[in-house]
Amino acid sequence: MAKELILLEDVKDLGQVGDIVKVADGYARNYLIPRKFAVAVNKGTLRQVEARKLKLQQERAERLAVAQALAAKIEALDITLPMAVGENDKLFGSVSSQIIADAVNAQGIEIAKADVELEDTIRELGEYTIAIKLSSEVKANLKIKVTKKED
Repeated sequence: MAKELILLEDVKDLGQVGDIVKVADGYARNYLIPRKFAVAVNKGTLRQVEARKLKLQQERAERLAVAQALAAKIEALDITLPMAVGENDKLFGSVSSQIIADAVNAQGIEIAKADVELEDTIRELGEYTIAIKLSSEVKANLKIKVTKKED
């Protein structure tokens, strides 16, 4: 039998704060309710969740504005990565997410290695556009140039 709950936290693949969801009794009883991710639906909890939902929407809007400002700064960057090359201009090693994150951090913008969405490591000279995930809704496109390192 399904149980109707109001979510107090965002739950992946289920819903966001304030959503009313129907879940199996066991999932509600053993996971959602003990971890305080959800509560049973009644008038009192509906009012509490609405007030909390407004506060969370304001916080999300603030985080979104910060992420968009950071995205603008990242897109304005022009990063050059000098790398050692061998025959046919093939790189010794490769340019990884960590190298890109370190180069951005050196410019005074803090990002993590996990924020760099690099499908595969870069193994050739050239210009690349790399996606940087700043939040679930905001991505920035970083332009990098991989050049030959001068000895």
